[in-house]
Amino acid sequence: MEIQGLAAVVTGGASGLGAATAAGLAAAGANVAVLDRNAEGAAAHAARFGGIGLACDVTDEASVAAALAQAAAAHGEARILVTCAGVADPGRAVGRAGPLDLALFTKVITINLIGTFNVLRLAAARMVGLEPLPGGERGAIVMTASIAAFDGQIGQPAYAASKGGVAAMTLPLAREFAPAGVRVVTIAPGIFKTPMLAGLPDEVQASLGAAVPFPSRLGDPAEFGLLVRQILANPMLNGEVIRLDGALRMAPK
Repeated sequence: MEIQGLAAVVTGGASGLGAATAAGLAAAGANVAVLDRNAEGAAAHAARFGGIGLACDVTDEASVAAALAQAAAAHGEARILVTCAGVADPGRAVGRAGPLDLALFTKVITINLIGTFNVLRLAAARMVGLEPLPGGERGAIVMTASIAAFDGQIGQPAYAASKGGVAAMTLPLAREFAPAGVRVVTIAPGIFKTPMLAGLPDEVQASLGAAVPFPSRLGDPAEFGLLVRQILANPMLNGEVIRLDGALRMAPK
């Protein structure tokens, strides 16, 4: 898929992996809509590369539908969707205060898994009816999981379950949309220098990075964005979950 001139939607695009992805797609010539709960942040980031920033709660059907309609009105129907919105609230199943608050578990699943599917189903419904591009593609969807889906640590049952769900639905979605020429691929990143980690002391960041076999550092969000563009460029990448982690396998804690 040639990115130049295509419309793209990136959720969670105001910061972190989403922001880097949006900027990278714009640099490659896409017309990018940045969707985020932080409407001001989305607008400010989009203004840096001539895109549009829109308020969007991925868990709310009406909010997502409205944002997709606004994006389509500005740029045409999106052929590229990248879902980066998510949270990583930790908590043991049984902690010092007793059982994990079920509301916290539900929140993480709702945003990370249900929110991802909510955006995907609404965007895909618009995408599958588009005219095919050369080669037969109509669009591509890239979801964000995590290596926690495969080797989650103690204190990550909610996060690992949510990202495991994203990984697990990749293949059935790719199979479903194959007749329409819409690919679905998921990236499972390791530890990246997102705002959450960037706020930690330098020595803590260095310690986390040292655990990565090679390169022994935190991932750069731009490297996540690069993989998104490589997925879009390669039509044989479909139905796959790709680890982007420098060969890291996380310890129990």
